[in-house]
Amino acid sequence: MLWVFIPPANSHNEKKYEFYWGYKNHVLVDAVSGLPIFEVTKPANITDSGVTIPLLKDVHGWFSLKETDFIADKGYDTKAIYNFVHDELQGHAFIPLNLRGTKKKNQLTAGNIICDAGLAMHKDGRQYYPDRIKQKFTCPLKNSKDDEACPFNHIHYFNGKKNRGCTRYIITGTDYRASINRDSPYFKSIYSLRTESERYNARWKNLDLEKPSVRNINSISNLNTIGHICMLSTALAAVKNAKDESCVKFTKSLSKLMKEPA
Repeated sequence: MLWVFIPPANSHNEKKYEFYWGYKNHVLVDAVSGLPIFEVTKPANITDSGVTIPLLKDVHGWFSLKETDFIADKGYDTKAIYNFVHDELQGHAFIPLNLRGTKKKNQLTAGNIICDAGLAMHKDGRQYYPDRIKQKFTCPLKNSKDDEACPFNHIHYFNGKKNRGCTRYIITGTDYRASINRDSPYFKSIYSLRTESERYNARWKNLDLEKPSVRNINSISNLNTIGHICMLSTALAAVKNAKDESCVKFTKSLSKLMKEPA
């Protein structure tokens, strides 16, 4: 998080300081070569998803990302990112769902929710919204006049209303995010390419830049940029010296880009 400290007015040297709880280096990596396309360093209080769209817009301005496949972990599972990739870049997003602590409801194969008493709830109409459908379920005993009919003696069964019992909802998305089949072989095969970014991050961490000798955000940003330039220089050397096994081993992903010796 970012906070600002201003010394008292009676201080002789009044200065404004900015303190950060660490930083994050956000890197856009090519999934084929395993090399960075763009990087930016931000304070750690800025979320990954909050950086993504401005970063993609910046890169798309000088390096076309049209019809790209955007691969990311579930930390990037936001509708804004899906819509930007799909609508602005005409591409596809390969991001796992982030359920964010939601509990899966017990359901029958037909889709009916099982209530706390173990009874199948009845479907009772739908509400349609631009990006989702809200299915309503009501208690199967809602019209009963028998106070002992509910085997669970649920508090909602004794609500004093005409329609007694519990009400539950299942919301199904109809937008682009909800239309993605994350269990399909195609999704899994494309998403597996994310390991290239993991390999690159592992190599980059070997530069020990997670323990910088500098402190302010500008210096750290410059240091990170120099680190990425070093990684790209090593990759360039590996391509130019394809016979050098040490270079090839260090940048294993580059084997796809290397030409066979004449």
